[in-house]
Amino acid sequence: QVQLVESGGGLVQAGGSLRLSCAASGIIFAFNAMAWYRQPPGKQRELVARITGGGTTNYAESVRGRFTISRDNAKNTVYLQMNSLKTEDTAVYYCNARHTISKSEYWGQGTQVTVSS
Repeated sequence: QVQLVESGGGLVQAGGSLRLSCAASGIIFAFNAMAWYRQPPGKQRELVARITGGGTTNYAESVRGRFTISRDNAKNTVYLQMNSLKTEDTAVYYCNARHTISKSEYWGQGTQVTVSS
């Protein structure tokens, strides 16, 4: 059974930092591209950042230079370091795994990030 368990969300003031973690089980972690998506209130889910099994990253323009995605294949965990947070970063953040070959996709349950002004 595949599980993606996010942690690290919470309430932070604008300009602050948070680090999200996503622990994966039930998948061969290194064969999966891992990503963070977010869904702001009343809006559609959007890609924040993605990292391949080999470590190649890409970011949404709105977070580039402020957020950093990384992964530890030995711990089956992906991270999202979020710095210089803005109120518009408020959203539910979801962890996503996508198998490189089969394209099978899995989602975590989400973690709330709220940035206050």
